[in-house]
Amino acid sequence: MALELRQQLKLTQQLIMTPQLQMAIKLLQLSRLELLDTIHQELEENPALEEMQDAATDDQLSEQEDISTADSMSAEEVTIEEKIHDDIDWSNYLDEYNTPGRVHYETEDRDTPRFETFVARKESLKDHLLWQFLMLKPSKKEEEIASVIVGNLNKDGYLDIPLEEIAKMSDAPLEQVEHILLQMQAFDPIGVCARDLRECLLIQARHLGFENTIITDIIASHLSELEKKNYKAICKSLKVSMDEVVSAVNVIKGMEPRPGRQFSDDTPQYINPDIFVHKLENDFVIMLNDDGMPKLRVNSFYKNSISRGKKISGEAEDYIQEKIRSAAWLIKSIHQRQKTIYRVMESILRFQYEFFQKGIAHLKPMVLRDVAQDIGMHESTISRVTTNKYAYTPQGIFELKYFFNSSIKRGQGDTIASASVQEKIRQIILGEDPKKPYSDDKISKLLKEENIHIARRTVAKYREMLKVLPSNKRKQI
Repeated sequence: MALELRQQLKLTQQLIMTPQLQMAIKLLQLSRLELLDTIHQELEENPALEEMQDAATDDQLSEQEDISTADSMSAEEVTIEEKIHDDIDWSNYLDEYNTPGRVHYETEDRDTPRFETFVARKESLKDHLLWQFLMLKPSKKEEEIASVIVGNLNKDGYLDIPLEEIAKMSDAPLEQVEHILLQMQAFDPIGVCARDLRECLLIQARHLGFENTIITDIIASHLSELEKKNYKAICKSLKVSMDEVVSAVNVIKGMEPRPGRQFSDDTPQYINPDIFVHKLENDFVIMLNDDGMPKLRVNSFYKNSISRGKKISGEAEDYIQEKIRSAAWLIKSIHQRQKTIYRVMESILRFQYEFFQKGIAHLKPMVLRDVAQDIGMHESTISRVTTNKYAYTPQGIFELKYFFNSSIKRGQGDTIASASVQEKIRQIILGEDPKKPYSDDKISKLLKEENIHIARRTVAKYREMLKVLPSNKRKQI
């Protein structure tokens, strides 16, 4: 068999994403904060992109420049002449203003305030504990052991490693490490440096003066029964009345299971909605949130340098054209992103009008395909638009993904949204008797009375999604 090389022409169609399309898709799936970061980064890197300081257009700015130029051309030049009088006594003037005053010299060794002193910083748990330990005037070795203990506390204030490892790390005897740990367990916040929840609660109970009482007995030996709210088992084991157990449990509920919580560095993340839906008389109005969004435009200097045909080297001209093209694509992609979000919100409003009017219980089943067919876009585009985008509505702030949920069949053949079923379960639990809470099976039967047929395990799944405890842990005495 002979082998040979041949040249052949072949015509095929291939889908290629242009840089403009890639940028549009990238911006579409970004959240509002991520979009702002992308814009600020592009403003730093692209000299052809600039932020408009006011709402004036380029034409208005050029007109103002022409007017100001014409005014400056027509205005007459004004000259100021100053004449020096001959009758000034210069000798007295020099004697008065040239006398040596108090001289102050600054040296490089002068202590200047550091910028760190002007920055507000929340005190950490480590600094708070070490400050208290230094008040005891410890030795260098004791201070080293305390530093190792504090360095191995988690964010809740619990000691994560055994004392043997601390003794090995600090090269100190185990008895000395235990002594320092007992000292630090008496520090503020009470219960810190404990090794588990039981020890943390016992430290707080002793601090409150409840040592050798029913409270310490429950914490030491019956913490598992307390978690399950099995108060009868506690009464039987300790041979006390139910009233005494309930009083002790109320005291334990007031203790702090996470002593280091108040020193946490976690800052709350506030949601800034991308779109607002306001009710105006009998209709709803959709408004995009442009607050804090920079208004961008292409720099006129770079644009004019290309359009007026100035003599620019080849590399510089290619660079400027590339940056102008990138800036124009970014501006157009941002406008396209805002327009797409608006159209998606319009479609959601049409499908879920009852929700915006009456509340969560009236949410209808809806999938991405419904909105995609309504506005003539692909489902993947709708998925990108609704990810990490939030809308402010008369019912609260919701992610756009919230409006898309599965359907559950009812007894009469119609369907109901799963989010509406979760809301009904939440309302049933809120209306139950705290002394006799509904079980998952009972909630399933109550839903069947409203023609909502779901199994007990589905009720349990929805209850866990709502972060509601089981009935045996919701029971109150």
